[in-house]
Amino acid sequence: MKKIFLLLAIAAGGFTACDPVQEDIAIGGNITAEQLKEMTTITLNKTADGKTGNLVTCNTSAPVNASWIINGKAFPGTYIKDKKLLKMGTDSIKMCGLCADGTVLNVSFPVTVDVITNKVDTFYLWGDPAKPEQAPFKPGAWDAAAMRFSDTEGKFTDINGKVGNLPTIKDEVYFGFETLVFDISEATDDCEGRIMNGWWSARYDGDKNVKFTNGLWELPLTEKIANDCAKGKDGKDLDLMITSGSCQINSVYYLK
Repeated sequence: MKKIFLLLAIAAGGFTACDPVQEDIAIGGNITAEQLKEMTTITLNKTADGKTGNLVTCNTSAPVNASWIINGKAFPGTYIKDKKLLKMGTDSIKMCGLCADGTVLNVSFPVTVDVITNKVDTFYLWGDPAKPEQAPFKPGAWDAAAMRFSDTEGKFTDINGKVGNLPTIKDEVYFGFETLVFDISEATDDCEGRIMNGWWSARYDGDKNVKFTNGLWELPLTEKIANDCAKGKDGKDLDLMITSGSCQINSVYYLK
């Protein structure tokens, strides 16, 4: 029998699902957060001159089902190796631990990056600075086609009056569970919308409208989204729809 737990954490105007699915824990009972920290190690790579790089390895010997949250993305498992931190300076890695008796522990581990040793690449779905034809656009309210990621079903008019569309997301992006970053501006105070698919057959926002705000708004791709929307699965296309207010979408990308 398997245990499943779900923890929703609100981050950067988006949401993150921590949803590890692992085998039952053999040791009964629970441990404390302090005990979990004592049994956990977080290490970053080092340069030849001793500076701390941006590759992090996390390991715990604690008797928990674990899922690590790094840059808003969940990595299930007690051991993960060489995951990239995206920026220099102090950051925090979070870990959700499920004890055998159902107790959920949430702990944070601060880390400091001195130098980016492993490059973080930006992959644009729209708004690539090298492609000036990918101009910003303002999706209309209740226009389900405007932010549908589909080469064939999506359609919007950009600020220059040209018709365009957000491209179909590749299956390897869906099942890489990447985090999509939306660069948003000119958002009104009442700008809200749905996260769903192009068939309107499921929502990925807990059936509660999300608020679109100015700045960088993040949407982690989950297993549910991938299974519903990837072409190698049900192929229903990820779709975001404004239901009230308005905003401008300047770009959409993910970092890797």
